[in-house]
Amino acid sequence: MEITGIAAIGAGLAAIGAGIGIGRIGGSALEAMARQPEHSGMIQTNMIIAAALVEGVALFGVVVALLQG
Repeated sequence: MEITGIAAIGAGLAAIGAGIGIGRIGGSALEAMARQPEHSGMIQTNMIIAAALVEGVALFGVVVALLQG
């Protein structure tokens, strides 16, 4: 299976989008924990769930992009 340029660009964009999304989730979670340290456990749990969902969507995007190539 040969990966064409468009498929590689699509997979790269999906990976970049996931990186940006997870970075924003992490930054916002750290800011929230700094503001309210007593809720850090709940914030951390929600952050991990949200990061997993972003990773799942990114993986789906990469697979779709590579299948099109």
